[in-house]
Amino acid sequence: MNWLAHIFLSENNIDFQIGNYLADPLKGKIWENASEEIKEGIKLHKLIDSYTDSHYLFKKSKQRLGKQGLLKAVVIDLTYDYLLSKNWNLYSNIDIDIFLNNFYKKAKIQLTTLPIEARQPLKKLIDYEVLNKYKSLDDLNKALLKVDNRLSSRLAKRDKASYYFEKIGSNITDIESDFLEFFPQLCDKVKINLDKSKLTHWKN
Repeated sequence: MNWLAHIFLSENNIDFQIGNYLADPLKGKIWENASEEIKEGIKLHKLIDSYTDSHYLFKKSKQRLGKQGLLKAVVIDLTYDYLLSKNWNLYSNIDIDIFLNNFYKKAKIQLTTLPIEARQPLKKLIDYEVLNKYKSLDDLNKALLKVDNRLSSRLAKRDKASYYFEKIGSNITDIESDFLEFFPQLCDKVKINLDKSKLTHWKN
């Protein structure tokens, strides 16, 4: 799952949400004096990634993109965020724009409390409103192209995220079916490890 899902799957606490996001750019490293909520967010991020990567439905979605490819997991992560955005109201009782604007507002206030290595990726997430960029297949294609821009020249010669866009389009109905079956299972897995009273943005 990509960043939109990680923010949604967090407890309704800004430090927890920030930790769940920062686990990616900081590669799971926790800085000195990080709050307990940030630590818990980072911990949950790892659980989400481990559960997702090993799940048969996620693997099934990757297989829909072809037998080979180094970036299929990254591409499906982004595609699942697009599908979460598309189906947001199935899972959240808060409109996606309200939810994300509230996250950006609170995260911006927290920036000054973070060390520079944590502040920089979070500021970029806020300034470019990255979490809002999954509202259409065209937005998804733009996200794939941005992934390509960050690839090393060596990897780019072997594979590119944007190469899969055509296959995503031709298989989107089946991939969405995978997602709609998978995501509630992920929510159930996450819920076991969280304070249910702090999941007020979740339906059910």
